[in-house]
Amino acid sequence: MTKRLLKKTATWSALAALVATAALSGCTNSKDGSSASGGGAQDGKPVQVKVFKSHMGVGSIPDSNNAHVKYVAEKTGVEYKLITTPPGSEPTEFLNLLIASDDLPDILRPIGGIEQTLIKQGGALPLDDLLPKYAPNVWKNIPKEAWDVVRSASPDGHIYYVPKVFLVPERAPMIRKDWLDKVGLPMPKTTEEYKEVLRAFRDKDPNGNGKKDELPTSGREFGKWMDHLFGMYGIAMWEGSPEWDVYDGKIQYAGVTPNMKAAIAYIRDLYKEKLLDNETFLNKGDVWQAKINNNLVGSWYHLPANVRDRYTAILKAAPDAYIVGMPMPKAEGFQGFVTQKSMGEPEWMIPAAAKNKAEASLKLLDFFYDQNNDEFVRFGIEGLQHKVENGKKVLLPPEDSRPLALGMRNLTTKADMDQRIKETIPENMQKMVQDMFAVSTADARRIAGDGLPNTVYEGFPDIQSHKLFQEYLTKIVIGEWPLEKFDEFVDRWKKAGGDTVTKRVQDWYAKVKK
Repeated sequence: MTKRLLKKTATWSALAALVATAALSGCTNSKDGSSASGGGAQDGKPVQVKVFKSHMGVGSIPDSNNAHVKYVAEKTGVEYKLITTPPGSEPTEFLNLLIASDDLPDILRPIGGIEQTLIKQGGALPLDDLLPKYAPNVWKNIPKEAWDVVRSASPDGHIYYVPKVFLVPERAPMIRKDWLDKVGLPMPKTTEEYKEVLRAFRDKDPNGNGKKDELPTSGREFGKWMDHLFGMYGIAMWEGSPEWDVYDGKIQYAGVTPNMKAAIAYIRDLYKEKLLDNETFLNKGDVWQAKINNNLVGSWYHLPANVRDRYTAILKAAPDAYIVGMPMPKAEGFQGFVTQKSMGEPEWMIPAAAKNKAEASLKLLDFFYDQNNDEFVRFGIEGLQHKVENGKKVLLPPEDSRPLALGMRNLTTKADMDQRIKETIPENMQKMVQDMFAVSTADARRIAGDGLPNTVYEGFPDIQSHKLFQEYLTKIVIGEWPLEKFDEFVDRWKKAGGDTVTKRVQDWYAKVKK
């Protein structure tokens, strides 16, 4: 996930003042009088906990009469009140608005680096003692290594948030196996063989519509979601943003390494030959997905767990379509890999101002991490989240009118993923998805910068946003600038704060490695 510091100085100042006040008061004067302590049902009524979670997707906000809300309340004594980002608004700015209006949620998924703002201003509740007591399933199921990474992200070594933990690779290079068969080529093993495959995709009409409109491979604006083109050259890349990994024996920003220069040269060649979609740097997310769905793209990089909708759409135009994971092609002189980030990203935190609701919030969270509730967490309520076909639960597609269901668990092991595939992916796609994960797992490597706190970027928002990198990447790849301009980028990056940030990252890494 790309994290950005808060944009406006005024917002920062207001946030700091409000958070500091909240930390001193230790409670919130919410409009519904909910500042009273509560860890379970009070006077026979469930305790209401306000939960902020952005990017909830399509659907309406459930109310107290919603069957999913009621079921969770019956089991926990806690009624969740879901707060999410309104359509068209920027999630970080919306969350800042909640804070600035003194209408803090009781538990929130931090975004845009807000977790560090709250921690630094004393507005985040330490969870070290509360988690084992009120959320034992969260405490025991998340690995100790992940808790250690979380501690490393705070100046006092406390646990201020529950981390996301994903112990299998989330992303994978994908390729249309049916297109490979139609052009008569095997799976590419090297970067040159991959280039030959892309040329065949461009020239031999594998989608069969006679229009020669195939896009051999494609990415999104700012160079996002084409990480396979960088991964061939051993670059730690996450959704188009360079990450931190060990190069020449020390942790460094992958964006300024010789590996990156070699990858950009390769990508530039692809673009020149129209092997890379020439609209890549213009593609919004929905446009990019539409190209894949409309049977136009031969190779791309995305989430195997989310391939169901892509594949279903492709089958309408190409009934014999089949997508497979592509082993990372070998670039001469480089050791390629799929970037894996497993732990440390903030998932849930409790504001200090909501400490009187902490027990209830943690009991709610624990419900989702209790393995006894796994089936409910995956499938929810019949008629709302799933239907039953031939005795088997099948998830319903999202709709604007259908109420959203809260999900709070973000811990995925291989066993979890195998079970998820079995229960949520149609049978005709299960082997396809399992094989994708197998290929990705074989090539995946957890990078050294996994769990890096964004405090290392303090004072250098442009370094954190990767804006300079994106500018040079785009202009070099499309041919507006020569490849030699990459050396200028490295020099500018270092002088703009890169050297300072690198020292901070290396200090953090030494601390984590102890």
